[in-house]
Amino acid sequence: MTKKPRILVVDDEAAMRESLKDWLMEDGYEVGLAAGGEEAIAMAQEKGFEVVLLDLKMPGMDGLETLRRFKAIGLEADTIMMTAYATVDTAVQAMKEGAFDYLVKPFDPDEVEMQIKKIVAHKELVLENILLRKKLEETYQFDEIIGKSDVMQEVFDLISRVAPTDSTVLITGESGTGKELIARAIHGNSNRCYMPFIAVSCGALPDSLLESELFGYEKGAFTGAEHTKKGRFEMAHKGTLFLDEIGDISLKTQVDLLRVLQQKEVQHLGGEEVIEVDVRILAATNQDLGRAIQENRFREDLYYRLNVIAIQVPPLRERKEDIPLLADAFVRKYCLEMNKEETKIGGSALKLLMDYDWPGNVRELENIIERALVIGQAEEISADDLPFSRKELGPDTFPKSLRMMEKMHIQRILGASGWNISQAARELDIDRQTLYNKMEKYEIRRGDS
Repeated sequence: MTKKPRILVVDDEAAMRESLKDWLMEDGYEVGLAAGGEEAIAMAQEKGFEVVLLDLKMPGMDGLETLRRFKAIGLEADTIMMTAYATVDTAVQAMKEGAFDYLVKPFDPDEVEMQIKKIVAHKELVLENILLRKKLEETYQFDEIIGKSDVMQEVFDLISRVAPTDSTVLITGESGTGKELIARAIHGNSNRCYMPFIAVSCGALPDSLLESELFGYEKGAFTGAEHTKKGRFEMAHKGTLFLDEIGDISLKTQVDLLRVLQQKEVQHLGGEEVIEVDVRILAATNQDLGRAIQENRFREDLYYRLNVIAIQVPPLRERKEDIPLLADAFVRKYCLEMNKEETKIGGSALKLLMDYDWPGNVRELENIIERALVIGQAEEISADDLPFSRKELGPDTFPKSLRMMEKMHIQRILGASGWNISQAARELDIDRQTLYNKMEKYEIRRGDS
């Protein structure tokens, strides 16, 4: 602890109170005195204490009842009971009700100091565990990646083995499987974990803008370049650069990227200075890069430079045993965000979750749980709260209108992609602007069922 705990001494004997006060103040503790239970409760409510030395036998409210009242008002102090030999059994009972320990009168100052040091050590251990857990969460040491399935355990094992190295990793898998989460876990468990993790969504940026984002530019390099700007490689110096949707970059940018990976240096657009960069590269794609190479859309030499270590993230339909764990985690997350009491997932709803094919993978599951918590009114999520609770459309129930059929299909792809416009446009095989136009035409809004 950063400072010594404040101590409340509760004893009906004035001599005992004053002696303890003198001993404790000599050791630098802040001390409060109370002659009985009622006074102790009033003082505890007015001014918090971390440790209470509480006499067991007192007139009026005894120590056991005072301890119960402390718990009732939410005082989180550690309590040491003070007792005579004849009441040791009662002191043990007090420990069962939450007391930290007890001292048998008469005792000397060293015994008191030793008990307080035990409390301080205990508090520090608890605090250390809390901080450690928080640190693990911040560095993504698998805390955010949930999965008991064999395929996910293999992914966890691969992360733990590759993270301490500086090897380039190519993470592949369908949209929504959590590829960025894998990248963050690798960074968080690496020697670079205290340095920047910079993520770039390559598919979301036009080619000219992607180059300036990756490599930076000098003032006046192009129209609108009003000042010099660092690129993402420079920002990630000594850390990790995550290139998401790497399969979407142009052949020209692929050449520039390959040069940086080989030479470990960049040049700003419009600049001549060579800037050395020490960056670990993690890349991800939902595309078949082998096929892209055959179709001359992706450079083979860049592929082998990126694919030093390969991690394939399985789709959710291949790890269905993880669905209950993931769903419960998302319920806790969104109940906390929405300030709702934790909701359960009903049996019928869970069966639907398990039977569904999850084209949008974990991202789609998260979106559906969030939606169910927003629209659901009961104490548990039911089948009716899920968007696929109705039977899938069969040939006889397709809408006759082509307009309505197209609208429903666009809504489904958007929902499965978590309303990622770039991703949905790719899956629909149209460009982003066309998708925006169709959303406006059909009045498609996020949250539409």
